[in-house]
Amino acid sequence: MMEPSLYSVKAIMILDNDGNRLMAKYYDEQFPSAKEQKTFEKNLFNKTHRANAEIIMFEGMTCVYRSNVDLFFYVVGSANENELILASVLNGFYEAVSQILRRNVEKRALLENLDSIFLAMDEICDGGIILDCDSSSIVSKVAVRSDDIPMGEKTVSQKLKSGLEVIESAKEQIRWSLLK
Repeated sequence: MMEPSLYSVKAIMILDNDGNRLMAKYYDEQFPSAKEQKTFEKNLFNKTHRANAEIIMFEGMTCVYRSNVDLFFYVVGSANENELILASVLNGFYEAVSQILRRNVEKRALLENLDSIFLAMDEICDGGIILDCDSSSIVSKVAVRSDDIPMGEKTVSQKLKSGLEVIESAKEQIRWSLLK
């Protein structure tokens, strides 16, 4: 029997609908080279892309996965890892990505926001240790700045706040120009 460990996650990855890596992070040395990682990802994708299941035992590891439009999300753990823990990591990651992408979970949107998605992945897991699975907590830590949101997608309060910030900045600039 294995000793309990905090190191629950071996890998988190997102593949496109052709099985190509969009992002992946490995937390142990089971696949030390990029070639071995890509081979594992391709084999895993080939095994799961047509299946309706959410969990699979693959190459001696527990893999939970989820697909949406043209993306496949995977969380991989050891063979004796609790599937519910891995599923909660997967669901937290997927929901955080969904919130960051404003419910537009598809390849193009993901690639445009890759920096925020990597930050979310880092907030969920560090070195294979699960830190957080609550999507709203993860998104608040990643803190998508309101400056990055196009004006058309902002709420009325966000627009007012932005307008007030512009007015305050203008007032400050006028003060400085008058003091010179």
